[in-house]
Amino acid sequence: MGAANTVSIGAFPALLPELGAGGLTDWQLGAVAGAFGFARMVSNVPAGLFMTNHLARALVVAPAFLLAGALLMAGGGTFVTLVIGRVVMGVGHTLTTLGGLTAILRYRAGARLASSLGAMEFAAMLGVLSGATLLSILPRSIPWPTAWLAACAPLVASLLLLPALRRALPVASANGSRSLFARTEGVGDATAFTAAGPSRSLALLAVVTGGAVAVSYATLEQFVIPLRGSREFGLDRAGIARLLMLSQAVDIVALLPLGALADRRGTPVVLGGVLLLFSLALALIGFGSLPLMVAGCALFGLSMAGWMLPLGIMRSATPPDQVAWRTALYRVAVDGGMFLGPFVAGLLTARHAGVLPGVMTVVLAAVGLALLGLGRRPGPSR
Repeated sequence: MGAANTVSIGAFPALLPELGAGGLTDWQLGAVAGAFGFARMVSNVPAGLFMTNHLARALVVAPAFLLAGALLMAGGGTFVTLVIGRVVMGVGHTLTTLGGLTAILRYRAGARLASSLGAMEFAAMLGVLSGATLLSILPRSIPWPTAWLAACAPLVASLLLLPALRRALPVASANGSRSLFARTEGVGDATAFTAAGPSRSLALLAVVTGGAVAVSYATLEQFVIPLRGSREFGLDRAGIARLLMLSQAVDIVALLPLGALADRRGTPVVLGGVLLLFSLALALIGFGSLPLMVAGCALFGLSMAGWMLPLGIMRSATPPDQVAWRTALYRVAVDGGMFLGPFVAGLLTARHAGVLPGVMTVVLAAVGLALLGLGRRPGPSR
């Protein structure tokens, strides 16, 4: 289901230049791209509160939101309908992503947590890569609404898998309700919680890291790579999709090994090194020539393989009964970054195109060095 729900995410950036060619200005393109992250940011807290006791219900209604938003975008075409469609899809992705994360963090906390989170991201990235691949092979003559609906068609698989999902979710209380988070549930309660010492600093830094990575990711994938590739290097839809496919392919290859390395060597140290690579990728994509941009896309994909690692750090300082709530707060920072990245880039592109990539290059490098320093201190940092 995670793969089916993310195909549209991989397809959207390659269609962005065509939305601009249809009459949208840069700030409108930024608003359309950022509306998805804005909706996720706003809906995270209420969704987290709801799915604390109703995880199954949240995951069941999620595909309906995704399909409704996709149809609205394809059928309208105006700035308002595109924004509304992206908002509706953002709510649907909040329900799917937050639901999957809370279940894993609640029941897989322990020595293989990073690997489990990496496996979830691996499935999602398969969907993203499939969306970009689809856009690269579809004929250029196909109108963007048709190409968009083709990319959203796998959402039907989510509907077909719902009965199996309901059977897989455990019943956590004696009265038969499908809450995964009843306090009487014993599974996972005694693992991966250390609230003292450096863990609190690391948990706060994990939230900062999640927001910084999200701003950088959304700025590159949903704005800088599509528009810079189109305007400065003359790339068409297929060329932009291939750049995105490169980063996504590297991400997929690196995800599981990086998760295993974090389980073995410690998440803070591994994440710190990943952020330093990400800062280099930002500089190459934002300011380099086309060959350097290609190299930057490869480093971008390697960096995004660490997307889930901050959650492992946060989990080490979170009591089991607070996992859903704190994960929702973490996702507010992440999805706030997903909104702000392309939106601010759209506002700045006309006169100050390099400001946001330059600022985020410095921020990621600083956070990476801080994580390396804290992660090497003695104490319960894993």
